[in-house]
Amino acid sequence: MSVDPAILAEVMEATWPPAARQACGPFMLRDGRGGGKRVSAATVEGPWTAGDLVRAEAAMDAPLFLIRAGDEVLDAALAERGYRSIDPVTAYAAPVDALAGDGPARMTTFPHWPPMQIARALWADAGIGPARLAVMERAEGAKAVILGRANDRASGVAFVACHGRHAMLHALEVIPALRRQGSAQNILRAAAIWAKGEGADTLSVVVTVANAPARALYAAMGMVEVGAYHYRQR
Repeated sequence: MSVDPAILAEVMEATWPPAARQACGPFMLRDGRGGGKRVSAATVEGPWTAGDLVRAEAAMDAPLFLIRAGDEVLDAALAERGYRSIDPVTAYAAPVDALAGDGPARMTTFPHWPPMQIARALWADAGIGPARLAVMERAEGAKAVILGRANDRASGVAFVACHGRHAMLHALEVIPALRRQGSAQNILRAAAIWAKGEGADTLSVVVTVANAPARALYAAMGMVEVGAYHYRQR
């Protein structure tokens, strides 16, 4: 399958939104309030000049740019200005029907909203604290936490939200001691079923290229690469 890059960017922004956005000429600046690079990076939205870039840099306390397909000239210009390329990311997607399969095993997943305390604790143990939970709170469309269980205990957690007919999964975490027991697969299947119930026909996820186990999981579940981006940081 394929997903239009513009649609993918729109879905990511809607389901994992910054606290504020501000145009600076052709650049869109974001205030993530500690919610991570995705909600804090600037993007270019149209033709730009060297002066536009200088003004965008000056408007940010810690200049950070998200580079997508088609941004090759900006990528090269930032490299020349001393920015390093960090955290290359791959986007995966699959139809919800294919991803759901026969559904998760019984009593292994619990969709809910707002996040239960156990879900918050699992995220906190993985380094996902209040600032990222605030990102989830800001998402305006249908959304849910998927809590996973394995061996009679909470095993993992993820956040999923919808934008139109597309859903995106974020912040998937599984307790290290309970990995390789099917919890992540069950969470993904439950997320697909939930998304279908909200009218979505596609589920996507973004993951760093360095996260080989997650990429292998998504590929094994039939998700295909539909996009990529990276950051430039001074």
